[in-house]
Amino acid sequence: MSDRSTGELPTELGARSGLSKVPAAFRVSVVGGPDAGKSVTIDPNSPSRVLIGKSAACHLALGDGTVSRRHASLEVVEDRMRIADLDSTNGTTVNGVIVIEAMLCGGETIGIGGTALHVERETAAPSRLTSMVNFGRLIGASTAMRRLYPLCEAFASSDIPIVIEGETGSGKELLAEVIYEAGRRASQPFVVFDCSQVAPALVESVLFGAEGPTPIRGAFETAHQGTLLIDEITDLAPELQGKLLRALDRGEICRQGGDTSRRVDVRTIATTRRDLEKEVEAGRFREDLFFRLAVGRVELPPLRRRRTDIPLLAEYFWKRLGEVDRPVPQDFLRRYEGYPWPGNVRELRNAVARRLALGDVDTDGDDKPAEAEGATASSFRWVLEQDLPFTSARDLVAREFVRFYVERVLEQHGGNLSQAAAASGVARRYFQILRTGKRRGE
Repeated sequence: MSDRSTGELPTELGARSGLSKVPAAFRVSVVGGPDAGKSVTIDPNSPSRVLIGKSAACHLALGDGTVSRRHASLEVVEDRMRIADLDSTNGTTVNGVIVIEAMLCGGETIGIGGTALHVERETAAPSRLTSMVNFGRLIGASTAMRRLYPLCEAFASSDIPIVIEGETGSGKELLAEVIYEAGRRASQPFVVFDCSQVAPALVESVLFGAEGPTPIRGAFETAHQGTLLIDEITDLAPELQGKLLRALDRGEICRQGGDTSRRVDVRTIATTRRDLEKEVEAGRFREDLFFRLAVGRVELPPLRRRRTDIPLLAEYFWKRLGEVDRPVPQDFLRRYEGYPWPGNVRELRNAVARRLALGDVDTDGDDKPAEAEGATASSFRWVLEQDLPFTSARDLVAREFVRFYVERVLEQHGGNLSQAAAASGVARRYFQILRTGKRRGE
């Protein structure tokens, strides 16, 4: 979700729903391999997927050298357990069959590397799912989201470093903001440092500051006593990861070109669209920095894994973007049944904005969001009905086009600004100006 503005939720979205009944839990035990005897319980109340791998950060950490750092994930979905291979080196099998993803009922044998695991179905503990349908501006009534809210509340009441993982457009920056807003540092600065958006030559000075004729205060100093969001942490150059680790460990920074340490009191939240475990395994990210940042860890589910939230989110965006007198058209919701939403909540928001702008013209019979083609005067009634002067109306349409275009190209290139700019045929600096203008307009 990219909507960063404050405000009240519509009444119906702020309501509470009843607790859901989840009938099963699962115990997965190691029955073969060097870790025989270890086990883990996959509880339906768990706020995130249970991870299996050789990383110490996994819920079931294995010493088997043939197992990947983050090999497979497990989660309860209604009365079954979903297992997903996480692009492991040696693959995952269920009863001898290689799987990418499978739904298990209990009694199966899982194979990962040289380790065998047995799945046993258990009676689930009484559901502890919260009845909340939103945490601040983070919205969702699905089981996947309601599992997260108590964890988010716990993070908000503490000062521990947090890593938020999730696909592009899933709402990582928004979650960081609402944790900050609900926390004890809410009256102090909230500073965003986007590792992917700062030129490599400037990263150190922007993050830590720089000495010189005109000293520069970096993000750490600006965020003193507040919260520093380090967006897309895996884009931070390896040579600066060590300096960041020292700043976090010691609570002090040294400006570029200076030799005087400065104390800083900063709560850090980092986000990443990439698999941190794989970045560590590939040598692109320091393992000690990973453990220093990931004291708390939360994974936002993609929209395709929380499909029941789509009508709720569509209604929220519909009202938020200006249509308060009529509900979301049912044909709009039906049109996207089964659509995988690769751009996640951000893409849904854009689809709603486009429908408001183009009305019934926004349809081409496909099972994906339609592009604006052959726009006529009626296509822009959302703008025309505001009775703006010509130049203002024209600028509004242009801003909307730039926003949609920039978001789409960034999504196509995994958030990489340089690649998106090259694909757009414009200079990286100009593309960044377009992107910054988009954010200010939200």
